Amino acid sequence: MRRLLPILLTTLLSSHLSAQEEKKDPKDSKGAAVKADDKKEEKKDEKKDEKADKKSETEHSITLGGQKIDYTATAGTLALKDAEGKTTADIFYIAYTKKGVTDAGARPLTFSFNGGPGSSSVWMHMGLLGPKRVKLRDDGFAVPPPYQLVENESCLLDETDLVFIDPVSTGLSRAAKPEDAKNFHGLNEDARSIGEFIRLYVTKHSRWPSPKFLIGESYGTTRAAALSGELLETHRMNLNGIMLVSTVLNFQTIWGGDGNDLPHVLYLPSFAATAWYHKKLPADLQQKTLPEVLAEAEKFASGEYNRALLFGAALPAPQRAPIVKQMARLTGLSEAFVDAANLRVSLGRFNAELLRDQRLVVGRFDSRYTSTVRDPLGNNAERDPSADAIFSAFASTFHHYLRNDLKFEDDRPYNILASVGKWNWSAENHFADVSETLAESMTTNPFLKVHVSSGYFDMATPYFASRYTFNHLVMHPDLTKNITHDDYTAGHMMYLNQPDLKKQKTDLAKFIRAAAVQK
Repeated sequence: MRRLLPILLTTLLSSHLSAQEEKKDPKDSKGAAVKADDKKEEKKDEKKDEKADKKSETEHSITLGGQKIDYTATAGTLALKDAEGKTTADIFYIAYTKKGVTDAGARPLTFSFNGGPGSSSVWMHMGLLGPKRVKLRDDGFAVPPPYQLVENESCLLDETDLVFIDPVSTGLSRAAKPEDAKNFHGLNEDARSIGEFIRLYVTKHSRWPSPKFLIGESYGTTRAAALSGELLETHRMNLNGIMLVSTVLNFQTIWGGDGNDLPHVLYLPSFAATAWYHKKLPADLQQKTLPEVLAEAEKFASGEYNRALLFGAALPAPQRAPIVKQMARLTGLSEAFVDAANLRVSLGRFNAELLRDQRLVVGRFDSRYTSTVRDPLGNNAERDPSADAIFSAFASTFHHYLRNDLKFEDDRPYNILASVGKWNWSAENHFADVSETLAESMTTNPFLKVHVSSGYFDMATPYFASRYTFNHLVMHPDLTKNITHDDYTAGHMMYLNQPDLKKQKTDLAKFIRAAAVQK
């Protein structure tokens, strides 16, 4: 279709110019007929633009904590419009609302989205929050196809109504004109469109009085922080709480490269956790608990290692040698490898090197996962086994669930992960950073609470990087009491691990209850 697009546009343009030439001749009866047809087409376009949002409503029930909850599931689209009332995009969403609620204004309402950029909302929907979840092994590892859904006993519907949002180009959300999709693909552009969706949803469903929450994962945490400012400044909508799952607000903390040593410092504890899990540490460290290993790795990373990187090439050889030795000890890598990498081991190289002797690569989203490799001499990880293990399971089960359980029929492909092209980061000559937006939102609205979920084996958004970001928020110290951190023993999608899922349900439910009713 992309190859045909230039041809189609050229054809349409030529037809339009021909029609304009015909209209210039008032004596041409054919020209008059064209003008009349144009008016008819304009009316058709207006009627088409005024079409009702497409949706399907179904009734269901779930038992949570011994309590039966009846709920309505709504799968549909909501049109975003410009100042002239013309549709610019249709946003696809799935909402779950508890039935029998006498005062909807007292019922919390949570908007959920994932990251990417370019990801649909399916991951937290079918893994953490929604009434159905993808069945995997209890430790979160893959099962063979075909895949199935089971009732999610950790669903949050007993605490809050839920709305899962697919940003433009993901899921079934589309720009009205394909060529205009780029207008939604950017940090600020994305926040504006999702903010407008939230305003419309809250307005159409009379939920302005409800305690309102956002929950985002990965880039979704970036979106949530940006939305805290967008909703406040554009719509004067204050939030009760924001839940951040696998957080990245300041991209300087995870994107390394020439001149930016910060990620090397912040990734090192995650390297240590991974080496400990795969039993690649020296015997004395291997016998310690994971928290003990992490404490030692954090101390080294923020102390001696950080100072060594600060010196750069000026680091004296006698001081360099013990740094190489300790870094190798904490990461499971050889001293020769650490030395050759100039103390700066990238994520891709670490994942490829740690288990090279077994011809295995470790995961990025979850470093507990491993996979065989085709090229045992590769310098970087050739794949992410933690992505390979789950993507198909989520895609297969969701497609079936949407049509068969939610009764939403649409033959277009549901973009689980979409290619959104070049993303506008609005960050020339610096890294994208929305931590300042979050700090400003928390200052303006001192009742705003923030919950942060981090996985020890997350190598996409490492937990120590998240800690760094929140330790550097520029705001009054008294506001730090509004931030809650909870850690988990899996990776980026920690909820795939059953013990973590149960803990996270308890943690988030406690957070919502406290943030919804404040004294």
